Amino acid sequence: MNFFDQVYEVVKKIPAGCVMTYGQVALRLRSGPPAARINISPQFVGWALHANKAGSGVPYHRVVNKDGRLAPGYAFGGPGEQKNRLISEGVKFIDEDHVDLESCVL
Repeated sequence: MNFFDQVYEVVKKIPAGCVMTYGQVALRLRSGPPAARINISPQFVGWALHANKAGSGVPYHRVVNKDGRLAPGYAFGGPGEQKNRLISEGVKFIDEDHVDLESCVL
């Protein structure tokens, strides 16, 4: 499994109505059995998600930055699309661009 696939597998496990930060995804990939660990930064997680093909079954809209901010350059339909998808799943927001991490982070 390549680096991108490993990122996608973690993100696929985020349930609807929840989010993870880029850093949390990176931490999951750095932990676990030694043979499965990869040293990855939150920035590389973002890069992998940005490269993902829309419609591939990866809920990339459920990943936000460490402050709960939506991706300003959301690749698949703009930042409004990411927000609309999260709202439709019941994710609460504290303002226009930030999810309420306390209520929905894993």
